[in-house]
Amino acid sequence: MTNDAHNTTGNSLSKSAATPSDSVEESTESFADLLSAFEKSHTHKAQTGARQLQGTVVSLSAEQVFLDIGYKTEGVLPRSAFDRNAENVKPGDTVPVSVTGRDEEHYYQLSRFKVAQPRDWSALEAAFAEKTAVVGTVTALVKGGLNVDVGVRAFMPASRSGTRDAVELEKLVGTEITCRITKLDVTDENVVVDRRVVLEEQARAAQQGHFEAMKPGDVLAGTVRTLMPYGAFIDLGGVDGLLHVSDIAHSRVTKPEDVLTVGQQLQVKILKIDPESKKLSLGLKQLQAEPWEKAPERLLAGQRITGTVTRLADFGAFVEIEPGVEGLIHISEMSYGKKLRHPGDILKQGDRVDAVILSVKPEERRIALGLKQTLTDPWFNAPQKFPVGSQIEGPVTKLMNFGAFVQLEDGIEGLIHVSEISADKRINHPQDVLRAGQVVKAQILAIDTGKRQIKLSMKQLVPTSIDEYIAEHNVGDQVSGRVVEQSPTLIHIELGEGIRATCRTGVFAGLSGTPTRAAEPEAQSGAAVAAKPDLSSLSSLLKARWQGSSPAASSGPEPVSAGQIRAFKITKLDAETKKIEVELG
Repeated sequence: MTNDAHNTTGNSLSKSAATPSDSVEESTESFADLLSAFEKSHTHKAQTGARQLQGTVVSLSAEQVFLDIGYKTEGVLPRSAFDRNAENVKPGDTVPVSVTGRDEEHYYQLSRFKVAQPRDWSALEAAFAEKTAVVGTVTALVKGGLNVDVGVRAFMPASRSGTRDAVELEKLVGTEITCRITKLDVTDENVVVDRRVVLEEQARAAQQGHFEAMKPGDVLAGTVRTLMPYGAFIDLGGVDGLLHVSDIAHSRVTKPEDVLTVGQQLQVKILKIDPESKKLSLGLKQLQAEPWEKAPERLLAGQRITGTVTRLADFGAFVEIEPGVEGLIHISEMSYGKKLRHPGDILKQGDRVDAVILSVKPEERRIALGLKQTLTDPWFNAPQKFPVGSQIEGPVTKLMNFGAFVQLEDGIEGLIHVSEISADKRINHPQDVLRAGQVVKAQILAIDTGKRQIKLSMKQLVPTSIDEYIAEHNVGDQVSGRVVEQSPTLIHIELGEGIRATCRTGVFAGLSGTPTRAAEPEAQSGAAVAAKPDLSSLSSLLKARWQGSSPAASSGPEPVSAGQIRAFKITKLDAETKKIEVELG
């Protein structure tokens, strides 16, 4: 086409010169028309890519660099074709360029790649050997690809055209392209070209320039390209960056697709650049207001809030109070009554709950919440519901070496110490007589609401031999007993099996003194000194009394010794404290 057009122009010019009889006006019009036609059909091709030119930077815009290449119209390069997005480029700088075509505004499209336009086989061989890109015109759509005029007819496979479908492939017919010769057979005049490899190299160069121009902290416009479980890939104009799911929003995002869609346009901030792997870390929430800046002013200890359970852990539940602000309900703050093994026993993700703020630590971005504080504390009126001395009934919740815990009601437990389980026998471990879940009756011995403790006793509710003894005797009754233990001030007397009484030593010895004073009766569990009774002394005492005389009368008070059996008079009986006081009978 170029040679034909050139010949036509030459012939026309020759005709114009060979007909002097034509008017000057006609010659002028013919020359103008021919020159216009020549520029339209030839200038584009004749000058594009014929050789590398030296371009001089004229001006810069936000996206492009304009260069004077010696033609009537300036050429343009994208800023990404320069290092650091042309930050250091200024008017007057010179750059070697090649012309690859014209854009819609008729500016020459330039490339920093070396581009040649072969005119003979030797030029084709040089371009093939040097792997130099060449300019060609697509002339026809043929089976399997396209015919391209690169000075000779060449074939370009459809797969190497850089297009995605047949429609785009057909649109290339009649257009100029930049390609590379991948096969050259001079003998068979067989030439194969590849446009796709040139496009990929240009894209990589543009991408590298764009990448080098980026720095942490930059805010760029991007398009959501792909959504993944861990985040979204954002196209920043040929360079992809990862927006991690944790950097999408201040509030917790479980799935990126819940808040983003493919194709969505958004502004992102560059958080980190890895120059070796060329990976970009992006942030979206970093462009939004930080919720913790004002949270401490709005959220105060003691305040009641409503939030959504976002996730559960073994130790508690996280609750979103407002977007970007979460608090933790520890498992110990969930219930007064229930012993929870896991927060999931009473809560699940997505639940709306009321809670009370227990503490706020802005420097650590932590808020402690309480769920049970929204309920009435069962210990508040425990002393009125469970007065000392009253009887309760409840299940055994837990057995320990030192005792058994019994549930009085939800949130309130009492402890039966191992020594308070049985009055009849010694218990080594509560599990010897009790089991978890067993319902028992007990008496309340003491209650401490500050420590949230209640002391219980089972043995206080079981009648004992001392209870029966006290019920069957009165003050003043004459009884006999055996001395089991002696101290400087008190004598312990056994009135029966497991029944103890006390007497002052002065009274027992017949000395003047104050009335007897009781001491704690000891359990029949073996605390008494097992002294063998003096049967000979007992026989002498009984014989003397039967004869109407007494050893004491004739020889004075008999000395005190363990095992003696003597007569006593009851001076005091206390059923509540189970104490008995006696004096010499």
